Order: sequence, then C-alpha cells, then structure tokens
Amino acid sequence: MDSQYDFAVIGGGLVGAACAYGLQRQGLKVLVLDEGDVARRASRGNFALVWVQSKGLGMPAYARWTRQSSDLYPDFAERVGEEGGFDIAYRRPGGYHLCLSQDELDRRAENIRRLHNQADAVPYRIDVLDGDEIRRRLPEVGPEVAGGTYCALDGDVNSLKLLRSLHSAFVRLGGTYRAEALVERIEPGADGFGLVTGKGRFGAARILLAAGLDNPRLGAMVGMDLPLRPLRGQVIVTEKTEPFLDMPLSTVRQTDEGGVMIGDSQEEASDYDVMRPGIHAVMADRAIRMFPRLAGLNVVRTWSALRVMSPDGFPIYEQSVSHPGAFAAACHSGVTLAAAHADVLAPALAGGRLGDAFQDFGIRRFHVQAA
Repeated sequence: MDSQYDFAVIGGGLVGAACAYGLQRQGLKVLVLDEGDVARRASRGNFALVWVQSKGLGMPAYARWTRQSSDLYPDFAERVGEEGGFDIAYRRPGGYHLCLSQDELDRRAENIRRLHNQADAVPYRIDVLDGDEIRRRLPEVGPEVAGGTYCALDGDVNSLKLLRSLHSAFVRLGGTYRAEALVERIEPGADGFGLVTGKGRFGAARILLAAGLDNPRLGAMVGMDLPLRPLRGQVIVTEKTEPFLDMPLSTVRQTDEGGVMIGDSQEEASDYDVMRPGIHAVMADRAIRMFPRLAGLNVVRTWSALRVMSPDGFPIYEQSVSHPGAFAAACHSGVTLAAAHADVLAPALAGGRLGDAFQDFGIRRFHVQAA
C-alpha cells in the first residue's frame, strides 16, 4: 500500500489538534481525520484551565508532565497565536482552589501533604491558606470561605480560540484537515495503514489515535486495549460583567470576554446532552458563597460535556506492539497538556518511538497481574 501521508491523526479535538500541529512543525506530511463538531468532544465544553495544582497524587510522573507543559505554555501560546492568527488569551497569574468549610480545607491540605510526600518529589509548591489570607488576596471573596490553596504556576486560556488557532496553524503550515471523516475501519498493511471513512480511503505510514472516547473502538483494530470512560461535567456561564477576578479558580473564572464560568460537577454518565438543574443549583450556590456579587448576574448559557477518563484518571500514551507505527493518546487535560503534546509528544511520535519518558503512561499499568 502506498501511503499518501507520513502521519494521520484520527481526531481533531485539542489532543489531536495539538499533536497534529506539532507533527506538522516536524516537517512531516500530516493528515487530520475528524468527525467534526458532531463529535462528543470535551474540547468545546471544558473549563479552559492550564492547571498544575494538586495533579499527580498516585503518579508523580503526571505531576512532572503537567509542570513541564505549564512551563512550555508561554512560548507555545505566543507561537500558536502568531501562526494560527488568534490571540488565545493565555495568562499565568497563579490560581486558587477555595474551600467552604474547615473540613473541606483539612481534607484538601491532607491531599496536598500526601502529594508532596510521594517517593518522587512533586516539582511545584502549593500554599495552604486560611480564610483571612484568602480575603486579603481576593477582596471579593465571601465570609463563608474557610480557606484554600494557591499555586503560582496555574493559569487559563480561551480554549475555543486555542482549538481554532491550532487548526488554523496546522493548515497554514501545510497540514491537511478533513471534517466529517469518521474513521470506520483501520486496515493495517505492510507499509502503513489504510483508513476507511465516509469521505473515502486514506493511507498513512503511521497513525495516532486521538479520538477521545472513540479510542477504545479504534484501538481494538490495531491491537491496543484502551480503557476509557466518560465523566460528565456541567458548566454555567453568566452575562458579561466588569472585571473583578484577575486570576482563575478551579471552579470559578472570569473569561477574557467578561463572562463568569462556573463548573464544579462530575458524574459517571455517557450522555452529554442531558443537564441536571439540581446540579446547576448546587454549583451556583457554591459559587455565590465564594463570590456574593455573582448573585446579581444573569445566566446566559449552560452546557454539559464528557471528559475522557482512564481508570486511574491519568493520561494514556501507547504504541502498538502488534501493529508498529500505530500510537494512541488520551487524557482529560487536553487544555493543560496542549503545549507538551505539541512540543514533546509530537517530536517523539515523529521519531517513531515514545521512549522511556512515556513508560509510566502506558496501558500496561492496567494489566499488571497481582503477585
């Protein structure tokens, strides 16, 4: 089989788009096959955080990987904005997680202690603050806030502009994008892979599965068992208001356009077109207790989206043993990890081997037999 492309990326969400952009910058001939906006992807329904704080409990490698991406982000954001033509509104002022009771704060502090006491040192600092210190730093915070945590490495971005700019930069650099091209079948061959879609058949020497919740179906075609499950989250967006919050929180953030996003829910669910008013009510109540001024704002949008979760919550990066040249990437932190996917993972893929740096993220961790 004559391969038409050096690399085909299956999936055009944030993970696929960042990897495709990075592969194109390696000088390869790259194709993106994307189901399009009908896909159940989190790239248009996320909270847009570039978040380091508290990540890595149970897997220190993930803490290091997240920190690495955060450190790459300033240059990545500037480059993607220039090459893609969109200011993605990236900022890194630090970020807070607020707690509404002493019990919440104590449990949060214990998790931070456990995170830092892991065998491998976590490469960042998280400060645990009482309510008075939080209110000194964030004067708008309400009296019910018992305290919180702060990490100087946290930030956020306009994730819709990030996705659009990655797609635009990829095409401007010479990449090929095909929408409404769900891959129905992967046909491995002696010199690459045939990809059968409703838009026709395409060939590529190597492939990356970056199709989120569709990765298990695709992985089975190339010998990879990719255990992923959906986790539904709901988001509230208020009308635009004057600037009052110049840094992101884990559950409340004011966007670059002035609206306030509120997101604080996780449900084991497979449908993304269902929203539960009771969950919205709890989210809104918690947000108002954190920032009383929010009680006077109108809600203009709500939505739900499905996160892509592995059994342990950490990313999966894998290469097929039975079908060399087939790779997979899946995670629920497509915004945070976009810089690392473009600038670290993509060069490794271009080299044809993930290597030791990614061994902790392989699927073997889910198939280790008990002694």
